[in-house]
Amino acid sequence: MLLIRKFAIVEKLGHLEIRISGTKGNLELKPDTYDVRELIYVLESSEDFLFPNEKKGRPLISYQIEEGSVRHIFNTTIQAIIGLNAVLAQVESTGSIDFLDINTAKAIEQFQDNAIKKDYVISISTSISQSTDLIIDKTTRYFRSEALWANAEFYFYGKITNAGGKDKANIHLLTDEYGTILIQTPQKVLEGLEDNILYKSFGVRAKGTQHSETGEIDKTSLRFVDLIDYNPSYDADYLQNLRNKAMNWLGTVNPDAWLHDIRGGYDA
Repeated sequence: MLLIRKFAIVEKLGHLEIRISGTKGNLELKPDTYDVRELIYVLESSEDFLFPNEKKGRPLISYQIEEGSVRHIFNTTIQAIIGLNAVLAQVESTGSIDFLDINTAKAIEQFQDNAIKKDYVISISTSISQSTDLIIDKTTRYFRSEALWANAEFYFYGKITNAGGKDKANIHLLTDEYGTILIQTPQKVLEGLEDNILYKSFGVRAKGTQHSETGEIDKTSLRFVDLIDYNPSYDADYLQNLRNKAMNWLGTVNPDAWLHDIRGGYDA
């Protein structure tokens, strides 16, 4: 009799800790005095810290809030924590966030902005032994260098999967290169379209900002300029006509004479 034993594979976990110290008027900052709006931006920022690029299919992130001012604890795979600890060490040693992915840089900028406006002290560390403890307060300046980000114009091609919005209208364009990107689009542009554009392939001309050294595009900055008809389908008849024209042309050409003419008699 064949016995099959099942073993549970438990993935090693680590954690990210974001500790926020300060006051709310005369009250010391703690979980009971911590507003839900501030909690939301911390939750969103933690995901950008741990998984700045592809969110779909990422490992589980669990959360708990603890006393000690306000301690936000995020548990996830040790691999992600090790990578984040290295990023924090680089930020601390260089005093710069220019090298970071756009989402991670923006998360740190938001913490920096809050630290200045609300006189918070924000400590970011991990469970790694001898972890880097990145301190952000009103004296630090963790902002991206504006000189590295320049205005640019882009052409994106793909399928429009959504369009509209009550307040901030946009187009959702599914591309092969960047996944789904959101392009801010004036409502009057969408209202003026005569045909339904959903689930059809188009090119979209857009303006935005791009990193002058890495070429990274700030996808949150994209603004609509123009819609371009785009048909990526394979046209067999068109290609066959091109082949026929080429064959007719080749039939009238002496290859040796043509090559000699191109070389300008250099090999004569």
